[in-house]
Amino acid sequence: MSGRVPGGLRPWKLRLGRLFRDRASSSRVLRLFVRVARRPLLPAVRLWRRNIQLRVVAATLLISLAVVLALGFVVIAQVSRGLLEAKEEAAQSQAAGGFAVAQEKANAPAAVDGPDATDNKVGRDASTWMNSLVKQLASGGQTAFEVVALGAGTGDEALPGTQGVKGARASGNVDPTASVPLGLRRAVNHATGAFKTFSEIRYTSGDGAKEPEPALVIGKRLSDINGDPYDLYYLFPLTQEEESLNLIKVTIVTAGLFVVVLLCGIAWLVVRQVVTPVRMAAGIAERLSAGRLQERMKVTGEDDIARLGEAFNKMAQNLQNKIQQLEELSRMQRRFVSDVSHELRTPLTTVRMAADVIHDARVDFDPITARSAELLAGQLDRFESLLADLLEISRFDAGAAALEAEPIDLRDVVRRVIDGAEPLAEHKGTRIRVLGDTQPVIAEADARRVERVLRNLVVNAVEHGEGRDVVVRLASAGGAVAVAVRDYGVGLKPGEATRVFNRFWRADPARARTTGGTGLGLSIAVEDARLHGGWLQAWGEPGGGSQFRLTLPRTADEPLRGSPIPLEPEDSRANRANRARAAAEAAGGAAERTPAESGDRSPIPPRSPVAGAMPVPADPTALPGNGARVVARPADQVQQEDRADGR
Repeated sequence: MSGRVPGGLRPWKLRLGRLFRDRASSSRVLRLFVRVARRPLLPAVRLWRRNIQLRVVAATLLISLAVVLALGFVVIAQVSRGLLEAKEEAAQSQAAGGFAVAQEKANAPAAVDGPDATDNKVGRDASTWMNSLVKQLASGGQTAFEVVALGAGTGDEALPGTQGVKGARASGNVDPTASVPLGLRRAVNHATGAFKTFSEIRYTSGDGAKEPEPALVIGKRLSDINGDPYDLYYLFPLTQEEESLNLIKVTIVTAGLFVVVLLCGIAWLVVRQVVTPVRMAAGIAERLSAGRLQERMKVTGEDDIARLGEAFNKMAQNLQNKIQQLEELSRMQRRFVSDVSHELRTPLTTVRMAADVIHDARVDFDPITARSAELLAGQLDRFESLLADLLEISRFDAGAAALEAEPIDLRDVVRRVIDGAEPLAEHKGTRIRVLGDTQPVIAEADARRVERVLRNLVVNAVEHGEGRDVVVRLASAGGAVAVAVRDYGVGLKPGEATRVFNRFWRADPARARTTGGTGLGLSIAVEDARLHGGWLQAWGEPGGGSQFRLTLPRTADEPLRGSPIPLEPEDSRANRANRARAAAEAAGGAAERTPAESGDRSPIPPRSPVAGAMPVPADPTALPGNGARVVARPADQVQQEDRADGR
């Protein structure tokens, strides 16, 4: 049994994996649908986020509409209740009078003759008397009410053991059985007193038949001339009350819409008085940031907005003065550096000639003097390099650097750089490998400046590579060419990928420098890359080395949209972990293995992580093909204590 368990688990894992893939596919389809459906709404959402006046007016519209609706409901309910109560009081009074008159006629003594013989009991049966009664009672209403008489019972059926009025009688073509609710008839038949309810008056069919109309129905049990019971009902139409209520509703709706529109207009005008100066301030601030320092706000009045405008103008004036002072100071500094650099060339040439004479004659000196002559020559070489770098920096700062672009093959430039760095690489025990040099890599560039950039990158990689191999990779794709220099030394900490291009910056001030650098190499390299319209970017991880990537447009003045070489190398910790995870998932959910166990056969193994160091992700701007410039120069200068020889 134990030997069959793995075979049984395998199909289950495969089905589970397919289920997860199906769910992932459906989620991707759902996200795509949401993205497509949301795309037409993006302009409206952007307008809603950016327009505070629109938000205020919309909020005022919604709030005022809610208030008007609530107020309208309350008013309509109160008016409706008042109209119905007044109608009920009047109807009950009229119905009570009618019931009294009807009972009085039924109880009147019999008479032989007289002008009102129709109302007497002599020679009249109950049916005839009832017809006359309904007609007389309805004649006093003048369309204010209708009268219905029904036999005792729940309709046309008389109560058992009773005689007298049978059938239904009504005035004004009213359908008696349909107009009087069954519940009201039952209440009248089983109790004494008057009862009321709301119903509809329905008329008999025929030419010119009226539509049903709401009414208040009041009924009571009475006795006819023979003492037999019957039901008498008064039907009071509510047409006038309904018309009055509809008129009130229309009035409230019209007034409410007018009030809402008026409030929105008021809110728009009020907010416009506040938003317009703010928008003007925002536009002027944008123009100030673009360098138009003479822009000012127009100030009128003495209110808070006017004080804000005055404060803004004072701020802009102070900012302009400060920027002018800084520009003047910067011009003076650049001129000072340039003048000093040029003025130092003459005495430096004299000192160099004297030092060369002393250095050539050092064999005749004692050992201490001979060593001093060698140190003097070495420091003079470094001083000349620093002076040349300062002159180059001053040209960049003054905007006087010129680009002499011509079609070149970067492979030739890389070979010259490697040939010059071979002595240092042999001294360090480092092997420099070149990849991607099988095909020509042609670009319009200044060969001297590109060679200076690559020489700086390769020398730095050898210097900080801890004796491990250095890989130089070339690639060309689309409208861009790239050269990446990869080392496996100490690497870079988080945040150092951009600071490494600062002037005189060094990650470890205590670290010795064997190449005699000036600390301005990467700063000049960045300026050379910018002069070409390209990028110089850095990536690194502690203990995992670093990679510097130079990306140039294939044709001069062509904008870059990406780089053919990813900034984060394939053998970084994050990429190796992703490959190991993908391999584990492809194997059917096997336990996650370490990068060393996942079969990664990198030709150049990375340096072991430093004890206690945690793996860090790559810079988010250093994605494959990303055009983000991570080499922007910071506004503030590096502190004086960090101005030591650095990378």
